[in-house]
Amino acid sequence: MRDPPVNRFRIELALLDQLEDAVHADPNDVIQHADILVDNFKTGTLENWGFDYETLQEIRPGLIYCTITGYGYSGPYKDRPGYDFMVQALGGFMSVTGPSEGEPTRAGVAIADLATGMFACNAILAALFSRQQTGEGQRIDMALLDSQVALMTYVASNYLVSGDLPGRYGNGHPNIVPYQSFKARDQYFAFAAGNDRQWAKFCEAVEHPEWVEDPKFATNAARVKNRELVITNLDELFATRDAAEWMALCDDIGIPAAPINNMAQVFADPQVKARNMRLEISHPTEEGLPIVGSPLKIPTSPVQMRYPPPLLGQHTAEILKTYLGYDADILQSLSNKGVI
Repeated sequence: MRDPPVNRFRIELALLDQLEDAVHADPNDVIQHADILVDNFKTGTLENWGFDYETLQEIRPGLIYCTITGYGYSGPYKDRPGYDFMVQALGGFMSVTGPSEGEPTRAGVAIADLATGMFACNAILAALFSRQQTGEGQRIDMALLDSQVALMTYVASNYLVSGDLPGRYGNGHPNIVPYQSFKARDQYFAFAAGNDRQWAKFCEAVEHPEWVEDPKFATNAARVKNRELVITNLDELFATRDAAEWMALCDDIGIPAAPINNMAQVFADPQVKARNMRLEISHPTEEGLPIVGSPLKIPTSPVQMRYPPPLLGQHTAEILKTYLGYDADILQSLSNKGVI
């Protein structure tokens, strides 16, 4: 979420000038064929280039215009550069992530970036649906910070209604015990007895009925209050068997449990395989390029991976020919000049 490096920015402007000089092209021509414009430059960059919403609506009425910035187009931070890490910190995510006595921790993936992209997609789809009804375009102003705050969901709601600041619980849950990772004899795994019924079934299966009868453990509210004692008991229990044995037991009695997989284990997992989350696609540089599958499972209209990731400039000539009508001579001239 930042402007391109200065040297790349200058190169892009230089190429645009060469394009106009070479074929007397109007860079707005491509807008006339567009339904959606999305940019993730710093606030105001497109406007400085003359591509503001109002101007582009005159060129292409009904255009959906979506900007994605760190902090949005309003407020005191609107001119700051936006980075996922900064937004995870500012938006409260890191305050509830990490060990209770340790350092606040960011997510291992760019969660604010990814969420903002998905929220932007939702907004664009809504704008397209609205345009079907009204014929009008929409100005969409997406911000990483807004998305990160929205992602706090029930944590934020709990604070808003109670005024109590949430803490960090490592892999634990603030309101459910036990609900966290545990170390088995050989490795860590995730385990959750999400309600009193599940807790009772588990205690019966591991031959500890006293844990159900003891008022300190009998209800979830009591287990939350006596969290450390519950976890100590389970730590001692889980250390006596391998993780696979515990997960087999949990499967048998319907208690949620899962291995903490690395990426190799993820793509070897039978459920991940069954859901086709690893695919291979033909690519100009490699036959059978492995890629992550789509999470969109639509049996009535299955997702198709029809095209591989493109090479740099692979579709430039196609776009200029299809949307701007440039013939082979113009394309060759642009190529000779190094424009494309």
